[in-house]
Amino acid sequence: MIYLDTSVVLAQLLSEDQVPPARLWAEPLVASRLLQYELWNRIHARGLAASHGAAVRQTLAQIAFLELTPHVLARALEPFPCPVRTLDAIHLASAEFLRGQRQDVSLATYDDQMAEAAKRMKIPLFSLGR
Repeated sequence: MIYLDTSVVLAQLLSEDQVPPARLWAEPLVASRLLQYELWNRIHARGLAASHGAAVRQTLAQIAFLELTPHVLARALEPFPCPVRTLDAIHLASAEFLRGQRQDVSLATYDDQMAEAAKRMKIPLFSLGR
């Protein structure tokens, strides 16, 4: 199972310089419910809801969402092995929660800081081929 960071979904939807490989979308995908909020926030901020709304909904439909449970949020309050931003802490806590449930989870991210924290937490990275 692949845990998606928002950076990957945005790259896919906005055809940025870094586009995730097609094979990613054939994998079982999971993310924190936070991804949905981050994604729509960025789409609205760029004024792209009319042009990209259908693609956003289609992409989100491919992802299983982990709710923001008290357990996950409590973990996000604890220290990480290196500095991380607040929302990244929630994503990492979510991936760590899944691994604690004996789920085989890899993280897909374009965020170098988040990738470094995941490595130090022994969360495998999904190769995005960059």
